[in-house]
Order: sequence, then structure tokens, then C-alpha cells
Amino acid sequence: MNILLTGATGFIGSSVLPRLLAEGHTVTALVRDDEKAAAVRSAGATALVGDAADAALVERAARESDGVIHLASSKDVDAVLVPAVLAGLAGSGAPFVHTGGIWTYGSGDDLTEESPVAPPALTAWRGTGEALVLGADGVRGTVVVPSIVYGHGKGLPNLIVEAPRTEGAAPALRLIGDGSQHWATVHVDDLAALYVLALEHGAAGSVYIGASGHNPTVRELGEVAAEAAGLAGGVVAESAEETAARIGEGLTEALRLDQQAGGAKARIDLGWEPNGPALTEELLVGSYAPARV
Repeated sequence: MNILLTGATGFIGSSVLPRLLAEGHTVTALVRDDEKAAAVRSAGATALVGDAADAALVERAARESDGVIHLASSKDVDAVLVPAVLAGLAGSGAPFVHTGGIWTYGSGDDLTEESPVAPPALTAWRGTGEALVLGADGVRGTVVVPSIVYGHGKGLPNLIVEAPRTEGAAPALRLIGDGSQHWATVHVDDLAALYVLALEHGAAGSVYIGASGHNPTVRELGEVAAEAAGLAGGVVAESAEETAARIGEGLTEALRLDQQAGGAKARIDLGWEPNGPALTEELLVGSYAPARV
């Protein structure tokens, strides 16, 4: 299939693009500028330079495609892009894989696609676009819900790795809050495989949580990162107010959610098999670990 892909040069897109090509699809990547166009061409895709919030451009590109994966999701973009894609694909039965987010479900020790929604303020906007995709007639709309995405030294785990250190003879790594909260996690390459499976086999109106089943606490992650960095003081908790002062109130609220998920539906319905290294391993000896001489 020829797939229209947004966000192809981003963190997740940089894994989804090669996965699509490896599975035999061709890709038209909607990118913002010539530099990004060169990057996707070198990766094997066709570049379409333009604005994801240009409704006419998006509708035309969607109509000319066999399906769409939308990774460059944001409040302003989705308000234009989602209706435009649905208009372009109308009546075709073609797949449209949209991006959600695990924070939508709030805190929970066994989050599934059926869990009640309780999003933090930072992501409360997501519901409108998701409802349009899941309720669309004549389009095979699905939503992939990434948990905390990690891998290749990128993403939110760097908020732990690069957190401030305390002063003194035994410096310690500052946590996000008290560190008792769990994070549902997924390696970016495993998540890319899920996007392609949802494109190829996802049922219309379905949501698929991308979670590996590895749900460490932030304290556990911080302790591993501190060990990797050789910090004799280990970790130290912060108040929510202290964390908010350095990373913002909205992100603090989201990252203090206590979330655990296993991604069972994607495994059962789509045959998804996440097998990337755990985030703790990545922090200790993998892509986030300090370079060893």
C-alpha cells in the first residue's frame, strides 16, 4: 500500500517509516521543509512538503493514498488534519491510524482500552479527534495509544537521566515527584511494529494500547540512572511543586500519574510481540547510559 505518513522525522516516525518500508509498503511523508524532505527521501520515502494543517493539501494527499498513519498529533493540527483525512478517505474503507496517548486514562494499575478516561489538562484535547476517527463511516479508523516511549536515547526518559543533581560529597538525582508512580512503557521499535499491524489488520473503531507490560516506578528508573551515572547519593524525592517549577505544571501532572498497562488487546487481536529491551536495561547499559571509555 502507499501510505501517507505524518511525523516521519520525529522520534516515533523515525522507527515507523523504516518499518513500513520493510513490510513492503511505499510511503509518502508529509514534512514541513526541505531539510526534512531530504531526510525522508534518504530513508526511502517520497516527500510531500507542506503544512499538516493545510486542509486542502491533506485531503488531496489522503485521497491519493491507500491509507494514513498520523503521528504528528497536536491540538491545532488535529483540528484540521483529522477531518481532512476523513474527507479524503471517505467511502474507501482505507485505514486511518491515529495517535492517542496513555495519559488519557489517568491513573490505574491495569489500564486497558475499556478503562474510563481521566486525562490530565495537558492532553484533555485528544478526545475530540479520536472520537471522529473511531466513529467514521467508510474508513477503517483505529487509534494507537503509546505509553511512555523510549529507545535510541530519546524521549521522556531523558527527564530522568538529565535531572538536576544535588550538591555535596554524595550527589543524588532528583526524581519527578516522590518517584512512587509507575510508568507504562514501550520501546519505540516495538511501537512502530504496532502501528504497522494496526494499519494492516486493525478493526474499524478499535483502540490499541502500546504497552510492553514493563511498568517500573519512577524511583526504580531514577535509581538505575543514578547507578549508571555513578552518583553516590542515589536519588532524592521532590515535591510536586518543586518538579513543576523545573518542568512545568502540565507535564508534572501527567508524569505523576500512576499507570500500569500490558497491551493485551494488541497482542491478542493483532499478534503484536513487543520484545525490545526494558527501559531499566536501556538506562543502565543501553542508549541512555553514559558513554564508557
